[in-house]
Amino acid sequence: MIPLHHRLAGKVAVITGGSGVLCSAMARELARHGMKVAILNRSSESGQEVVRDITEAGGTAYSVSADVLNRTSLEKAKTEILGRFGAVNLLINGAGGNHSAAITDVETYDDEGEGQSFFDMDENGFSTVFSTNFTGAFLATQVFGKELLKADSPAIVNISSMSAYSPMTKVPAYSAAKASINNFTMWLAVHFAETGLRVNAIAPGFFLTKQNHDLLINKDGSFTDRSKKIIAGTPMKRFGKPEDLLGTLLWLADDSYSGFVTGITVPVDGGFMAYSGV
Repeated sequence: MIPLHHRLAGKVAVITGGSGVLCSAMARELARHGMKVAILNRSSESGQEVVRDITEAGGTAYSVSADVLNRTSLEKAKTEILGRFGAVNLLINGAGGNHSAAITDVETYDDEGEGQSFFDMDENGFSTVFSTNFTGAFLATQVFGKELLKADSPAIVNISSMSAYSPMTKVPAYSAAKASINNFTMWLAVHFAETGLRVNAIAPGFFLTKQNHDLLINKDGSFTDRSKKIIAGTPMKRFGKPEDLLGTLLWLADDSYSGFVTGITVPVDGGFMAYSGV
C-alpha cells in the first residue's frame, strides 16, 4: 500500500468521468489520503457506488451530475461542490471514451472490405468522441480553473493515452483527441506557470475497462487478436491494472513531491512506448 501523502489531507479533488474504471480507482485512493472527492458524471447515480465505497472506508465524497460538454451544467456542478467543500485544489480531466460511429471495422483500408471504413464514419460520431475527450477537458478547466487559482498548490492532471504518441488503428477520433490533450497540457502549463497552478497528464498504456472489454476479451475469456498484438508490444507482457496509475497520480498531485514539475505527460504503459518491436 502506498504511504499516505499527508499534505493532500483536507484538500478537494474534482474528477470528471469519476465513475470509470481508472478514475474511480483514483477517487478511492485520493480519498484514502484524506482528500474530499467530487465525482462528476452525466448522471449522479453513476458515481454513487464509488461514493459509497469511499464513505464506508471513512472518506469524504460527493457525486455530482455534469455534462463536460455543457458549460451551464459544469457551472452548476461547481456551485454544488463549492457549497459542500468550499474549494477546489485538484482537477482530474478523466471524462472520455469512444463510440462505434467513430471506429473503423478494419485496421487498414480495403476497398472491397466489409464493415465500416474510414469513408463510412459518421461526422457527428467523430465530433462527439473528439469533443468528449478534448473539448470536455477544455471546458472543465475553464470552469474550475478560476477556483484552482484561489487554492494553495493547485494542480490539474489530464488523462491522455498511448494513442496520443502512436495512434491506434480503428480509433482516429479518440487518437486525435488524446494527442490534443498532450499538446493542451503543455500549453496550459506554460500559460499558468507563474500562478503556481501546475498542469500535467498521465498516459495509460493498455488497461482493461468496460469500454474496451469486448474489443480485447473474447466471450470465452481468451484474448482477441487485438489483445495479442498489445501484449506482444508490451515488454511487461500484461495489461495495466488501475492501481498501477496511483503512484504517478499522487506524485503529480502532491507539490512536495513534484512542485517543479509541469507540462509533462507521464507514460504508465509497461514499456509499450519504449519498445520498437525488435
